[in-house]
This record gives sequence, C-alpha cells and structure tokens, in this order.
Amino acid sequence: MEFHSFETDALLAQSRINRLLSKWSEIQSHQCPGENEADVYLLEARPPGGGGLAPMARPAACLLWAALFSAGWKVITSLDQTCTEKEVNKTYNCAYLGLREIPDTLPNTTEVLDFSFNFLPAIQNTTFSRLLQLIHLDLTRCQVNWLHEATFQSHYQLSTIVLTGNPLIFMAETSLNGPTCLKNLVLIQTGISDLEFIPVHNLGNLESLYVGSNHLASIKLPTDFPTRNLKVLDFQNNAIHYLTRKDMDSLKQATNLSLNFNGNDIKGIEPGAFHSKFFHTLNFGGTFDVSVVLKGLQNSTIQSLWLGTFEDLEDEDIGLAMLQGLCEMSVESINFQKHHFSVFSPATFQCFTQLHELDLTATHLKELPSGIEGMNSLKKLVLNANHFAQLCHINAANFPSLTHLYIKGNLKALDFGARCLERLQHLQMLDLSHDDIEASDCCNLQLQNLPHLQWLNLSYNKPLGLQSQAFAECPGLELLDLAFTPLHVNGPQSPFQNLPSLQVLNLSYCNLDTNNPRLLAGLPGLRYLSLQGNHFKDDTVPKTNLLQTVGSLEILILTSCHLLSIDQQAFHGLEKMHHVDISSNSLTGNSIRALGDLKGLYLNLAANSISLIALQDLPTLSQQSTINLSHNPLDCTCSNIHFLAWFQDNLHKLEDWEETVCATPPPLRGVKLSAVTLSCGMTAVSIFFLIVLLFVFLILLIISVKFFLRWKYQHI
Repeated sequence: MEFHSFETDALLAQSRINRLLSKWSEIQSHQCPGENEADVYLLEARPPGGGGLAPMARPAACLLWAALFSAGWKVITSLDQTCTEKEVNKTYNCAYLGLREIPDTLPNTTEVLDFSFNFLPAIQNTTFSRLLQLIHLDLTRCQVNWLHEATFQSHYQLSTIVLTGNPLIFMAETSLNGPTCLKNLVLIQTGISDLEFIPVHNLGNLESLYVGSNHLASIKLPTDFPTRNLKVLDFQNNAIHYLTRKDMDSLKQATNLSLNFNGNDIKGIEPGAFHSKFFHTLNFGGTFDVSVVLKGLQNSTIQSLWLGTFEDLEDEDIGLAMLQGLCEMSVESINFQKHHFSVFSPATFQCFTQLHELDLTATHLKELPSGIEGMNSLKKLVLNANHFAQLCHINAANFPSLTHLYIKGNLKALDFGARCLERLQHLQMLDLSHDDIEASDCCNLQLQNLPHLQWLNLSYNKPLGLQSQAFAECPGLELLDLAFTPLHVNGPQSPFQNLPSLQVLNLSYCNLDTNNPRLLAGLPGLRYLSLQGNHFKDDTVPKTNLLQTVGSLEILILTSCHLLSIDQQAFHGLEKMHHVDISSNSLTGNSIRALGDLKGLYLNLAANSISLIALQDLPTLSQQSTINLSHNPLDCTCSNIHFLAWFQDNLHKLEDWEETVCATPPPLRGVKLSAVTLSCGMTAVSIFFLIVLLFVFLILLIISVKFFLRWKYQHI
C-alpha cells in the first residue's frame, strides 16, 4: 500500500480534510464497441457421496450425483484491445496501440484524447475532422513531421495541443486556425531552432508555450506573436546564452509572466533588459555565474526567483560580491538549491531583508551565523539536506517572523535540543522528518513556546519517548505526522491529550502498543487516523480497543497490520466514518460483519484472504459507496454464486474491478469476476441423465426385490 506522505496529509489538514472527504469517482464498466467475444465452457464434476448401496447401484449413484451437482462456467474475454475509456463518451486513452488513424470506435463526443506513441507522420484537416468537441489532444511521440493547412479548422473548443517529441519539419501558417480557445501549446523536443517556425495565426488567447529541449539560441518571438495573455513561457534546456533588450521587449505586453531558462547557462544579460518588468517566476537554474543574472535583473520585480543548480554541474561558489545585485531588485522568494557559499556570514544576508521565502536546500550548511539583522519579513525558510549537528545551530532567533520552517533530510543525525525554536512564536509549520532525531523525553522542552504551531512532521526518525501530554506546548496542532518513528509511550495516559484541534494523526509503523485503550484519548476533533503497519494482539481488532475514544473519526487506515479478524463490535460508535482502508491484511469474508453499522463507506479490502462472502454479508457491502476487493483469492464456484451475482450487478461501485479475478477453481484462475457466468442449476442434459438414471435405479430396485422374495420363499 502506498504510504500517505506528510505533504499530502498537510493538504488534508489545510482544507480541514474536506478535499480528502470529497466523493470518489465511480468506476466505469463500459466497454468500447466492436469487441470480439470468445465463449469458453468448463465443466466440474463433484465427487460422489454416500455409501450403503448395493455394488451394482454404485456406478449409477456416481452418475446421479454428477448429474445433480455438475456446474458450468461461461467466461467472456475480449480479444480486441482498443482505446480505454476514462470518462463515458468524453475521455479516452489510445496510447501505445500502434495506431495509424483515429479509431472509428471513438465517439464524436470525445473531449480529451491521449493518442501518444502511435504513428501519424502527417496530420491533415481530415485526421480529426469527426472529433469536433475535442478540448485536449495529446500527440506525444507520434512521429509527426507535417501539420497541413487548416488541420484544426473546425475545432473551436480545442484548448491544449501536445506535440512533444515529434520531429516537426513543417507547420502550415493556417495549421492552428480554428481553435478560438487555444491556451496551451507544447512543442518540447520537436527540433525547433527558430521561433519563426511557429505559426502566429489564431494564438491571441495563448497562455502557455512550452518549447524546451530544442535548438533555440534566442527567445526572440515573431513580430506578430500575441503575448498579452501569456502566463508561462518555457525555454528550458536550449542553447540560449544571451538575453538582449530587444528580445525582452517582445514580451512587454505580457504581465505576471513565468519565464523558464533552466539549463541554458545564461552568460550575459544586456543592461536594462529587465528594467521595470514584473514577473511571477524566473528560473535561471544551472547558470554558472549567478552574478550575471542578478546584475541583469536590476530594477525588475519578481515574485519567485530560482537560481538553483544541479549535482553534475561545477558552478562558481557564491560570494558576498555576487549577491549585491539582489539589492537592486524587488524579489519575494529566492532559491539557491545545491550551491556552495564561499563565505556565510551576517553580511551575506544584507540584501535579503525584503525576502518572504528563502530556500537553501543542500547548500552544504553546517550552521547559520548569529547576529543576522533585518530578516523580519522572512516567513518561510527551507534548510533541507544540509549538515546541521544540532537544531540550535540554525540560530532561529535571526528569523522572528517565520511561519514555515523545513529542515528535512538532514545529512547528519540532528540533535533535537531544547528551546532551540522558542523565539519562533509565530511558527505554524515545522518539518523535521528524515533527520535521525532521537529523544527519550519528547517533545515539550524541544517545542517550547510554539503556541501557534499547526503542522508538525517528525516522521522517519529514531525512537522517541513520549510522556503524558507530550505536545502540550502546541495546543493548536491540526496535523501530527510520526510515521516510521518508533514510539515509546511512557505511562498509561495518552501522549496526545489536550489537542482539541488535531484532525490528522499519522502513526504508521510506529511499533505502538495498540492494547492501550486510552492511547488516543483527548482527541475530540480527530478525523484522519493511520495505524498502518502496527500490530494488534492476537492479530485481531477486539471489541474494546483504542478506536473507541475517537468518535469523530472519518478516515481510518489499518493496512498491513497482519490482521486475521475484526470483532463485530470493533467499530461501534464510529458512525461518522466514511473511508476505511483495511487492505493488505489476512482478513476473511467474516470480517465484513464488523462494518454492518456503517454506511456510505469507501471500503478498501484489497489484498486480503477473502475467498467466500456469505449471503448475509452482501447487504453490508451493498450499503457502501465504493469497494475494492482486488487481489483476494476469490472462489468462483457455485459455493459463492450469490456473491458473484452481486459483484456483476454492482460494478459501478467497485474499484479496480478489472484486477479482481478468480483464484479457484484452477480452470478459472486469473479470470475476471466480471467475465464469469455460473450455471449452477440443472441443465437439460442433466435432467435427461437424471430421468435415465432414475429409470435404471427403478429397474435395479425391482430386480433386487424379486431376488429377495425368491430367496425368502426358498428358505421358508
């Protein structure tokens, strides 16, 4: 099972779990028309039963039992693989099918079409003429060379065209005429060496243009290229080394633009090229000399500036003089990922005083200097993948206004320390995951004076000892992630007491003592709980358990807990639950009864040991909204006939139903349940044999009676 990352859980908490509580999409069972079907008929003969008949009658009895209990299976399999329907009559995936034309099976109402990795060397106005409602068209690596005149002349709703990886030789001037809503054009890896190659007609509404990984040496756009609506212009991984004022003037109509020069190694920017221009994002990743960029951006306004580099590049170390250009521009967020700083002193930050966000990921830092002044505007500081020995070495007092602090994946074991963050009274989010933190008494001393902390991630660390009310210093916590961090709870009381705002708690693989019924006490607002990978005594969830103190729970994850059974009363009092994941255990069909009081669930039972589901358990499944039964050893004999019929009648609420296959009998192993038809009644052939056998049996009985009377008469 996939582990829920901290970032995902943080998103859930931020939206008060409402996004995770949104309705799951129904699984569509529609098959594309035109599929061939092959019928396979199998016959199972059950062993004879019962003894006590005369030797002459035993062969007849065997045949009688075979006729009465024989069953036939009908398996329907598709031999014609065509496009996969993702949304009925609207969204189709035709990728990797080796197609040379648009299949006739696609309906005229198709709106989203992934036709990538097929073969369309030339596209004409007849190629997609039938699909007039297209909105999104992906033609990645279809070996397209030519786009002829009026290719999309009648596709007025088409907003996205993806031509990534096609060796384009020619695009007609009118090839993009027609789509009045064209907003996104992707021409990555198409061999373009000059932007004049792109036809400018009908691009007035274009918002994003991607021309990365080509052979461009200049960003100069065609004279008539409309830029007033452009929001994203991506030039990454080209051969652009110089930016001139004339080049940038062609973009003067664009406002709040995101420009990507990542991987171009800019060597020069003409003075004034960026003068009085406003940008949402500028990406100059991989530039050898950062000072060239910072000088060239004078008198510009930038919301986010990315100056990071890459592992395989030898860049010039950043010195104090190189950063002077920052004082001549207005920038809110800056990223120096993977750079080296020749000197790191308080003077390094003299041009950073207006920053709201600073990312120093993997910049080889061992300590931040004390005495840094003027950083009152900084709200977000990222120090991931550095070499801090102690948490106090970041000198948090330099950044009194911080609301978000990330020290994730530290390359040395991080000493959690005490009171290292007490000056960060406004801190709301703290990420200390993957830091090899170890503490026997956690976490009030370490988190002292953080009353506004809402998100705390301590996952993937070494053992932590939790005392009673271990997070009393953070009463406003909404999300707490301790996954893959062994926890030692000292005492019978809950370490999570007095956290009334906590909504998300991730305790996956924490080696918890799940026998403590008070472990989760004091969490009146908890809505999401993951106990993935923890063990329960006797591999069962008993009637009295730690879940019964969290009546507000809506989402429960119990995957990979080695469960063999769940008591029928285990979830009593959890009426608000609507998402239960108990996949990857060893549960049988009997455990379904524990869910009898719950309705409208997303229920994940995948990868368990369910083979038979009793008739009385089907109403429990029927009252749920979405069910996953894939990767179970399901029985496809007449013993399971009621469940098989229910399954085929409820495909609309079954997730991964195509991955739900038979395990027994051997002839049906691997066959989809949706394709199996059992004939468990008596067929015409069975009735014929039954009549014959009854007739033979009657004759044998008459002969036996006559033989017995004759024998008795002779012995009078």
